[in-house]
Amino acid sequence: MISSENPTRRLTARGVATKARILAAANQLMYERGVAATTLADVRLASKTSKSQLYQHFVDKDALVNAVIEQRGEDVLAQQRKFLQEVDSIRGLELWRDELVERNSRQNGAYGCPLGSLANELADQDDNARQAISIHFDHWLSLLTGAITAMKSNGVLRKDADARALASGLLAALQGGYLLAQTARDMYPMKVALDMAIAQVRTFESDNRSE
Repeated sequence: MISSENPTRRLTARGVATKARILAAANQLMYERGVAATTLADVRLASKTSKSQLYQHFVDKDALVNAVIEQRGEDVLAQQRKFLQEVDSIRGLELWRDELVERNSRQNGAYGCPLGSLANELADQDDNARQAISIHFDHWLSLLTGAITAMKSNGVLRKDADARALASGLLAALQGGYLLAQTARDMYPMKVALDMAIAQVRTFESDNRSE
């Protein structure tokens, strides 16, 4: 994705802190309200910055949205990496599911997936944003594919299990679950969707597994 931030320059510690504060405020507002409903004036107010301070770091709203996509993608992937790089069993997938459902239940399903909500709003409106979000989803899919591959390698799953297909099913179930939980304000659809995707993984369990 082509960045429209101001040209790279040496920032003071105060400048770094100001930029981080602007980005954090924009990220939160765009998560809760959506990108379209968040104005630069809203961001200035929430971050307690002036117009000149904001434009010093981000030349326009598109630049700020780009930065939010990157920040949110990094945050989601860091959290997912922490769990999925350790998954090598069906039980590990269940614990991954439990963590996601529990985390989403803290806000009663409101706002949906941090990354998926950006895709829902921007994918058909801004192709650069769509491509940037797609890259983050590709990384997420790779983490899930790696977990399935690990389960094949240690004998939990049969060798004929298609790791990418099963990982795609898990990610699709998760995103659908986020949307249904957001609409219903109920975690039940999210848990059911993930349970069904995990059940599909179970159909490839090896008779020689040592879980």
